[in-house]
Amino acid sequence: MTPSIPTATYRVQLRDGLDFDSLSSHLGYIADLGISHLYLSPIFTAGTGSTHGYDITDPSQIDPVLGGAEGFRALARAAQAAGLGIILDIVPNHTAFSPENPWLADVLRHGPASRYAPQFDIDWQAGPLILPFLPEPFEKLMAEDAFSVSDGMWRMGDLAIPLAEGTQGDDLRDVHQAQHWRLAHSDLDRDGITHRRFFNVTGLIGMRVEDPRVFHDTHALILDLVRQGLVQGLRVDHIDGLVDPAGYLRHLKAELPDTPIWVEKILVRDETLPPEWPTAGTTGYEAARLIARMLTDGTGLQRLDADWRRVTGNDFSFHAELIRSKTDILDNELAAERRQLAGMAADACAGSTVAQPGPESLREAVTALLVAMPRYRSYVHDGPASAEDRALIAEVADEAAQGLRSDVVLRMLQDIICDPQTEAQHAFVTRFQQVSGALLAKSQEDTAGFRWTRFLAANEVGAEPDEPTVSAADASRFLANASPTGMVLTSTHDTKRSEDSRMRLVAISHLPQDLASLMEDTGSLPCARHVTPDWQWYLLQSALALHGAQDAGDRLAQHMEKAMREAKLTSFWSNPDENAEAAAADLGHAILDRWQSAAPPALDRLIARGQSLAMAQLLFKMIMPGFPDIYRGSEDQFLALTDPDNRLAVDWDHLSDLPKGDGFGATKARWTRDLLQLRGQEAAFLQRADAGAVMDDGQVAIRRVLDGRGLLARWADRADAPLAGQPVLTFTASDGSRVDLAWVQS
Repeated sequence: MTPSIPTATYRVQLRDGLDFDSLSSHLGYIADLGISHLYLSPIFTAGTGSTHGYDITDPSQIDPVLGGAEGFRALARAAQAAGLGIILDIVPNHTAFSPENPWLADVLRHGPASRYAPQFDIDWQAGPLILPFLPEPFEKLMAEDAFSVSDGMWRMGDLAIPLAEGTQGDDLRDVHQAQHWRLAHSDLDRDGITHRRFFNVTGLIGMRVEDPRVFHDTHALILDLVRQGLVQGLRVDHIDGLVDPAGYLRHLKAELPDTPIWVEKILVRDETLPPEWPTAGTTGYEAARLIARMLTDGTGLQRLDADWRRVTGNDFSFHAELIRSKTDILDNELAAERRQLAGMAADACAGSTVAQPGPESLREAVTALLVAMPRYRSYVHDGPASAEDRALIAEVADEAAQGLRSDVVLRMLQDIICDPQTEAQHAFVTRFQQVSGALLAKSQEDTAGFRWTRFLAANEVGAEPDEPTVSAADASRFLANASPTGMVLTSTHDTKRSEDSRMRLVAISHLPQDLASLMEDTGSLPCARHVTPDWQWYLLQSALALHGAQDAGDRLAQHMEKAMREAKLTSFWSNPDENAEAAAADLGHAILDRWQSAAPPALDRLIARGQSLAMAQLLFKMIMPGFPDIYRGSEDQFLALTDPDNRLAVDWDHLSDLPKGDGFGATKARWTRDLLQLRGQEAAFLQRADAGAVMDDGQVAIRRVLDGRGLLARWADRADAPLAGQPVLTFTASDGSRVDLAWVQS
């Protein structure tokens, strides 16, 4: 049986006022757009007050906050009646590291003897499980009588932790020492934790789904929902965090052979999805990257680069910034993971006849290999590395060896990674591959991307800031190899800028002189002198991305606080520079206030160009290989920055009335509906037609051809650009640029 591939998905963020019952009332609107499948954020019981659902506390239960099991069944029945399937976002990698997690609570009480101890990735050999939950050092709180015990629980304020049976007593220090856990100051999460966490999020603990029993326990409800016909597809969150992604997918596919599975997988540069993975494809970040690169003007980008370097004084590459960021993250946010890896490397090297490395040489080698890894990870498991992984690891080792006084230990680790033999070696390789992905994510997306500010349109999840453009040949090659069953996205709950904001930023590559004009104007504001040139450049782009959105000034201020702390240069989450953050907020308000009172011509031109590029992006997304994923609310003009800004609640009544209105948002909504209907009508053509790119003479296009029939989606820099064909849709922006969809001679 061939699984049903969506015509289009509609990604819905549940919580924050949207539960199963309220979503049911919007199904008619979603179906009328031409959507075939709802694509839901996680529905399982999550931590109290969770705004996203990825901090699951009980994967065996549908969250009562959303409506529980009966509420979900009612939603699924209503969706089926409306002609909609359901794709469910599942989270196999981690659950919440909290006493609210009933399985973890049992582990806290019973330790390694708990029936649930094998569920969690905990290093019991390191001693009791470290709980870095305290706002101040343990001894200080003990001296202040902040702790108490009652009813089998250790208590401090709202915190209640299960005690081991028979350990309740009057001497609190003795009681604490008798537990399977140890409370610690939150600062210890930097280098003292004993559980595998998600990236550097100590509040999320890794799950051992490679164990068949753990897989069953964590997936029993998921499998049941699919087998009951309530769920028609699955999206797997953070596939690279698992011990064995390929093995996990084979297990899941064996349980659900007729169910399509998509994976959240960030493909770096020319990396492709491992062909042996039994999936329908990725969630589509690489497609978003392609569209942005096709629409970026390379000549204008050169002018932009020169202006950025002149204004900021920066003379380094993104790669250099990424290397610095990786080192910073290993010294700080992932210090615990590196420390553990160095210890595991020592065990892996035990008995070697090649070298007898000490802790510092192992730390040096592990650091160099992690920093040099250009992708999220390799995939060595249960045997020697594949030819592709062996080549990747050799490349990494050669890069890592540069500058080392001796590469003997590094080369020994290279051999171990390529062909682990002992249990200790397998353990090291497994953890190395999990940490390398966490490092790249935290250093590129969440650090270097906020430091290296040249062109923020390319500082995106799955994108490469130093590869912001693409040739027609490379674009055609990507399109020719793209899976017809993969997702194509332009906005998600994780993107750093929403799709229309991103296209405004792409517009600055077309009109760099207009950004320069706005930059000069920004510099003349009195409050600008309190903001460094680097942050002025970042702030101006962010203001352009958000201008005209509701509460733009306050949202920009909140974003700048996050951006400056994520950059980790002078302000940090643990030690914020409130004066610098306040200065950035003041400048953001001043820029937007000035634009609101009297929009300069340069701003108008950039907005107009951004709108035509946004329409081209929508068009390309709808007709390129794969199927479009619509992030809720993005059928309207969608201006937002990184989360939580891009997760704000949508106005469903406004969306329903939008196609009847005027303005850019209404036009985009009508095009979304018309293009989705076209996809439904031309499904056979779009699933089979060859695809290629055309990029010349001021035009950027995607062409689909099948049996002599051609469909051309085109952006042109002038309204009179000739188009030989039968137009289906045409949009002309106020700056004279044009977007067309037409049937053409092939």
